[in-house]
Amino acid sequence: MRYFIHLAYNGSAYHGWQRQENAQTVQAELEKCLSLKLGTTISLMGCGRTDTGVHAKNFFAHFDIVSEVKEIDSEDFRKQLNRFLPPDIVVFRIFKVPDELHARFDAISRKYCYYLNTKKDVFNPTSYFFPHELDIERMNEASRILLKHTDFTSFSKLHTQTQTNNCKIEFAQWTKSKHQLVFEISADRFLRNMVRAIVGSLIETGLQKRSTTDFEALILAKNRNAAGYSVPAHALFLEEVIYPDGLFEV
Repeated sequence: MRYFIHLAYNGSAYHGWQRQENAQTVQAELEKCLSLKLGTTISLMGCGRTDTGVHAKNFFAHFDIVSEVKEIDSEDFRKQLNRFLPPDIVVFRIFKVPDELHARFDAISRKYCYYLNTKKDVFNPTSYFFPHELDIERMNEASRILLKHTDFTSFSKLHTQTQTNNCKIEFAQWTKSKHQLVFEISADRFLRNMVRAIVGSLIETGLQKRSTTDFEALILAKNRNAAGYSVPAHALFLEEVIYPDGLFEV
């Protein structure tokens, strides 16, 4: 039997989603709690991976279990699991799906948001404090350039095991409300460190340290050293994961 889990987590205390040796991760914590509750070893497959310190408002994973457990998709089981889990991980729903449905490979789009404040906010530790004037119009002009390209080697972490650095970016835009700036980006897939490197390069464009022509040139360079710095992870959120219509009801 295959089950999907819909969850969210604050990634501040974790070395990302994916299980690692000698590091605390969201996957390892959730697998431990599920295994203890179900009395069998549970192995999760996530819809993707998030880097150290990155958060997820919506995340999906699946796991297989040999025999059907009637209470596993019940509200009571979900409540018990949430009481068992640490306070920075919450499960919204557990539901049975067809055996061939895959949390990672069946996802068709993912959306990230990066939150930046130009005014210090001590009650919002998951936002990047950046007390400098930025040209949002210029940053959005550069953001639109991203939609014209597919190879984002310049924004990828070096020495990864990925087979291709091609991604299809569907949307990329900055919005501003008072002292907060939000960068929203959607794509079919993302490379490690990609969003943070893009944001850092766009900030440099907004500071007029590089032109929009320079921004496109760094994409074409396919060289990580050509791009800007990686902004801090604590202000990055995986906001949404999209699956084909009708695949399951959320």
